[in-house]
Amino acid sequence: MSGRRVPLTGWVCALVALVNAGCWSVISPPFQLPDEPSHFAYVEHLAETGHLPSSDGEKYPPAEGVALTYLHQPEVRFSQENKPIASKAEEQTLEAWLTFPLSRSQPGDAGVAASEPPLYYALETIPYFLGSGGTVLDRLALMRLFSAVLGGLTALFAFLFVRETLPGTRWAWTIGGLGVALTPILGMMSGAVNPDALLFAVSSCLFYCLARAFRRGLTPRLAVVTGAVIATGLMTKLIFLGLAPGAIFALFALTLREARLSRRVAYRSLALALLVAAAPVGLYLLDDALSAQSTLKFLSTGTGFVGSAHRSIEGAISYIWQFYLPRLPGMTPAFHGIGGPQIWFEQVVGKYGWLDTTFPAWVLKAALAPVAILAALLLSGLVMSRHALRARWLEIAVYAIMGLGLLVIIGADDYRGRVPGEYAQLRYLAPMLALAGAGLALAARGAGRRWGPVAGTLIVLVILAHDLFSQLLVISRYYG
Repeated sequence: MSGRRVPLTGWVCALVALVNAGCWSVISPPFQLPDEPSHFAYVEHLAETGHLPSSDGEKYPPAEGVALTYLHQPEVRFSQENKPIASKAEEQTLEAWLTFPLSRSQPGDAGVAASEPPLYYALETIPYFLGSGGTVLDRLALMRLFSAVLGGLTALFAFLFVRETLPGTRWAWTIGGLGVALTPILGMMSGAVNPDALLFAVSSCLFYCLARAFRRGLTPRLAVVTGAVIATGLMTKLIFLGLAPGAIFALFALTLREARLSRRVAYRSLALALLVAAAPVGLYLLDDALSAQSTLKFLSTGTGFVGSAHRSIEGAISYIWQFYLPRLPGMTPAFHGIGGPQIWFEQVVGKYGWLDTTFPAWVLKAALAPVAILAALLLSGLVMSRHALRARWLEIAVYAIMGLGLLVIIGADDYRGRVPGEYAQLRYLAPMLALAGAGLALAARGAGRRWGPVAGTLIVLVILAHDLFSQLLVISRYYG
């Protein structure tokens, strides 16, 4: 991708996403975002010792522990009646404790983050070192801004993906890019220390690379780039494994298509892509063979339901179905009192912080109207574009396989977990933000050639309003 070939509107989308994530990073209190204490501890231990965390416990280094204690982080999390700091005296006490030269490396716990690959955390050591002369909160702020930059890249690649999928409708590119840039879940998670920020960017880049290959051919150069993107995803977060099968299928499908013109070039491109994509696993295996510490330990937890003695394939299929869709007759209820669609709809409307900050019940009802209108416009857009879609059935099948793979791995993890619905979090679906951007653009086109730009503008304004009200909700939750 050459910067000279990216339209100015693409960079504007990236800037909007960066600023939006920066705003979320400021209004979200320190360590009051999903699993942020664990992810910070991972970076802290890696930066201070050069080694991966040694435990998934939650006994963090004293420097971080003091910040968590005097920010009242445990008391505020999940308890809306509590606030981070309620007086000037508490603020002064916190600042005093933060200046103490406490240990930043021991005991090496990283909570739920300990099982994740190291790439994002290694990158985060850069802003960590830049803020090494400050306090824990100074380093956290810089690390959050790094994630915000990744949020900008997510919006940029979403814009480019829409450009490849809808090349004949230039105004729709901006609708898709801005729609993604202003999505609250992207802003919140890209304003946090969390590998989701890199996962979103890498996933959007992968969709863009595949769309470009389907439109322009899988050249050796693009094959290397695509393989590198897959490798980056595998080193970022385990959930990326859900997208990998669809991406590999796409490479083989593209190879068969290109082989009609030149078998040598086609198979060479495939070999390059697979070799680069598999490089991280090879490096991990080599490091394991040469060292006593296993760098592949994050794979020991596995994903899915395989290997669980008390689970079954039939039970998993039923559970995953109900995790997203209404229960069918004959299925054993997996969720009591609430169905999968309702769970996800509540997530779309908005759950912030540690998923303990939500809109009032009436907002859920009010949100039905714009969602229904958007769905109707999308259906209209699909019908209007049916001939073009039919001609690109293989490309659409690839995206469907990638999306299905992600849905299955999320549902399978929830199935093997202890708390039903624990993985029903919108951030786990955000790797498909590029597809969402294309959906928004297609919905705008569903209003027709004359009214499409108007409908697209209204869609972006609604998403902007959702984002602003979501930020106000968070502000009232923690500072009201």
